[in-house]
Amino acid sequence: MTAAQALFMGLLQGATELFPVSSLGHAVIVPSVFHWSFKQSDPSFLPFLVLLHLGTATALLILYWRQWLRIVTGFVRAALRGRIQGEDERLAMLLVVGTLPAGLAGLFFQSYFKALFANPRAAAAFLIVNGLILLGAEVLRRRAERRQASRTEQEAAFRPAEALSFKAALLVGACQVGALFPGISRSGATMAGGLLAGLRHQEAARFSFLLATPVIAAAGLLEVPELFKPGIPLGLYAAAAVLSGAAAYGSARFLIRWFRVGRLDPYGVYCLLAGSAGLALLR
Repeated sequence: MTAAQALFMGLLQGATELFPVSSLGHAVIVPSVFHWSFKQSDPSFLPFLVLLHLGTATALLILYWRQWLRIVTGFVRAALRGRIQGEDERLAMLLVVGTLPAGLAGLFFQSYFKALFANPRAAAAFLIVNGLILLGAEVLRRRAERRQASRTEQEAAFRPAEALSFKAALLVGACQVGALFPGISRSGATMAGGLLAGLRHQEAARFSFLLATPVIAAAGLLEVPELFKPGIPLGLYAAAAVLSGAAAYGSARFLIRWFRVGRLDPYGVYCLLAGSAGLALLR
């Protein structure tokens, strides 16, 4: 991987990770479309992607640092007390429950998911599936909204993240397992799950961003040590991770504003078009 390619991949990762369009799918497809010389099956490719994801996680920690401070404090309090009191403690435990499915799936099926990173056509196909998931979630959401006669009733019916049940948090976390397939967006799958669980769009995005952070951090602990092997340009890869974090921070700020009034539909259409184009170009 050249320096320009590594830095480009960093920007691509940061720009697409939090948008519901699958950064991993783009990272697998783009090198093959452009006929770059490195292989996605190279042992250092996945750790490189995880390092870029850590740049994204760092951006999310910076963006939500006050909330994470309350969440960690709430978790410690609830664990020591043996029961939950207050919204911060409840949100902390919801995030623990929501993290379990993806953590366990990644731990036990790691080799299977790694094999998919060398298959750009599979990533393009999963990108189409991701688009259908986003569009389907919005169709079901609109049906739920039509049941509410007024805006006031809609606001009362759709909840903040702290009001999720633990069963719903587990289901949203299970949606995150899909992100282990390149082409299925982590944020898109969890936002779709959050909408179906009754969250407002903005709250579904916030819960998705918070839920992604511990999973990305855990993946980093497993994969980043591979980058310290001889011959790996760690300085270049770290620079790419910094670019990834900067792009992710900007993306997150944009999406927070977007989901105050916007929906998932444009991203669903984009995924259908991008996945179809990828399949056509990768013949």
